[in-house]
Amino acid sequence: MEWVGQLQSAQPITHAVLILSAVIASGLALGSAKVRGIGLGIAGILFAGIGFGHLGFTILPEALEFARDFGLVVFVYAVGMQVGPSFFASLRQNGLTLNLLTLAVVVMGAAVTVGLARLFGIDMAAAVGLFSGATTNTPSLGAAQEALRSMPGMDPARVSLPPMGYAIGYPFGIVGIILSMLLFRALFRADPVAEAKEFEQAARGQVKSPVRMNVRVENENLEGLKLEALPGLREWGVIISRIKRAGEAEVRRAHPSDVVHVGDTLLAVGARGDLEQFRLVTGAESAEDLVELPGPVQRQRVVLTSKNVVGKTLAQLALDRRHSVTVSRLTRAGLELVARPDLRLQFGDMLQIVGQRDDIDRAAKELGNSLKELNHTDFIPVFLGIALGVMVGAFPLSFGNMPAPVRLGIAGGPLLVSIILSRIGKIGPLVWHMPVNANAALRDFGICLFLAAVGLKSGQRFFELLFGAEGWLWVVCAAAITLLPLLVVGLAARLILKRNFTEVTGLLAGSMTDPPALAFACAMSNSDGPTVAYATVYPLTVFLRILAAQGIVLFFAGG
Repeated sequence: MEWVGQLQSAQPITHAVLILSAVIASGLALGSAKVRGIGLGIAGILFAGIGFGHLGFTILPEALEFARDFGLVVFVYAVGMQVGPSFFASLRQNGLTLNLLTLAVVVMGAAVTVGLARLFGIDMAAAVGLFSGATTNTPSLGAAQEALRSMPGMDPARVSLPPMGYAIGYPFGIVGIILSMLLFRALFRADPVAEAKEFEQAARGQVKSPVRMNVRVENENLEGLKLEALPGLREWGVIISRIKRAGEAEVRRAHPSDVVHVGDTLLAVGARGDLEQFRLVTGAESAEDLVELPGPVQRQRVVLTSKNVVGKTLAQLALDRRHSVTVSRLTRAGLELVARPDLRLQFGDMLQIVGQRDDIDRAAKELGNSLKELNHTDFIPVFLGIALGVMVGAFPLSFGNMPAPVRLGIAGGPLLVSIILSRIGKIGPLVWHMPVNANAALRDFGICLFLAAVGLKSGQRFFELLFGAEGWLWVVCAAAITLLPLLVVGLAARLILKRNFTEVTGLLAGSMTDPPALAFACAMSNSDGPTVAYATVYPLTVFLRILAAQGIVLFFAGG
């Protein structure tokens, strides 16, 4: 292997790529190995990196830091893009409870840190490093060091203690969070896959999914009214897509200007409760199913891929008037929605269109309906979004007499920006949508780079610190800082608040700002469900952990 050493000095960047690739490949192989159905998963890369680092495989420090930070940025940006469309709905429904649980995790972790440091006589400068590492939160480490430097008369040797504590605490922080998930899985006898399906079904239940109902007009007060004038259509969001005249056998597409007569049968689409209201006003449910009856009317699902249409509402698009077709329902991110006129369209929306074949074809052409475009990744918005996220993360926020400004960092900034951009959908010619396959690839690529770099860096001194004079004491303290808050809050969330296991794992990973734990939770449940809770609590967690680290330094590290 002498040539590897020669490569390091002659071509350091090539050497860095070689070592990082070897760490990732061996780590993924290690993570795929399972004992009684349990494996390390993506966290195997971290342990492979520690092993490589311990064996002396080092790379250019600048390349190592770039791989770590760039991997983290790419990962959190992809996570934000994935959860953005559902983030704000989750925040409204569960945000307060989840963030209060997160606050409890942070406060308990800080209290355990201070208590153990005083009990065992650990320097508080080292303890705050353990706090940052055991909670896998790099921004709080930087904030703690900055706070130490700002204190008058501070010994420079003490300023170097937080990174040492961080190096010990970080690997055990990642392992501790994963162990807590496995412990809860066994304790609650939870089936992660089944719980994830329940979680997704509950999320769908919070959205008024459309169904169809055939309604026969019996209310004589409606005789002679135009279809668009029927009571309740706008208020209840009911769509009339087909009509069958009394005494006729053929079904045709319903038009807003059609005059309604008693005995006509209407095919109405909307939420179940809204359709019941409409039926009570209009007449009675008919045994006839207009979808099955003969006529020139067809239906087709069309995917929105035209950038010229993204961002418009269905009312602005006016497909009914311009192409003589009706949009009866819409599918977005796996959820079916009622096609209300005020619904703003996003790239990748799947519209169910009702009309005659030629009319549907014209509407489909305007909407795009291109699988090639749907699966194409435009990297201009991706890197613009990442750049904007890094800028937001680097922006200093000053509060009161704090010794150093608070920053969201390279993890919090891109996450916040990607959530907002994915919610907006389009700005001018830029469409922020990212195809599912591209998102998954970027997410996995980022976390692999991040874990490989962290493992390599930790491995260089990991065993030296571990087997040092205070190594085992630091390890025990780091484990306690990680596990105690998670166990208490996890038990409360599951047993008292009756939270779904999928949501609990996302909460635990988010409260520790731990991307590997999130990846593990998603792999365990075979679902992206944990990312919703993770993204809900992540921004506040970053802020609270920075404040907590600085508070430990300011109030307990003096002297």
